[in-house]
Amino acid sequence: MTDHPKRDPGAPRPANQRGAARLAAVQALYQMDIGRATLEDTLAQFGSFHLGREIEGEQYLPADADFFRQIVTGVAKHQLEIDPSVDKALAEGWPIERVDATLRAILRAAAFELLRRKDIPARVVITEYVDIARAFYEDDASGLVNAALDSIARSAGVDMN
Repeated sequence: MTDHPKRDPGAPRPANQRGAARLAAVQALYQMDIGRATLEDTLAQFGSFHLGREIEGEQYLPADADFFRQIVTGVAKHQLEIDPSVDKALAEGWPIERVDATLRAILRAAAFELLRRKDIPARVVITEYVDIARAFYEDDASGLVNAALDSIARSAGVDMN
């Protein structure tokens, strides 16, 4: 019989840390898009200030910093592949450039995971980013995110189970 150490109930679960990393990645991608911040500056700022700290009264969950970096760097590196996939998944006449900057960041981060991180189940990716969309928007943006990501996953031949 093996003794398993008891997990601290107050300790963040790894899934929560990945979810926090996804949210931070969306915020970082938004900042890079709107503020024209460089990848290096953005990674440094988020690494130093945002991950797992309280800022201006808002508590940021501890995030999986490595996963955060993988998403942000991956989107920057593969944007020429990601944007056309997102364009194709959106309604005709609505290229990614016409989409709200926050929504654009959500779609780019999720598309990166669907296209480049085959080790993460598509359903997990889609659910996480739909939840992020719900956190930012009260309208039907989460439905748009769900439909677009489902389309991207199917076009890429990603296993949906």
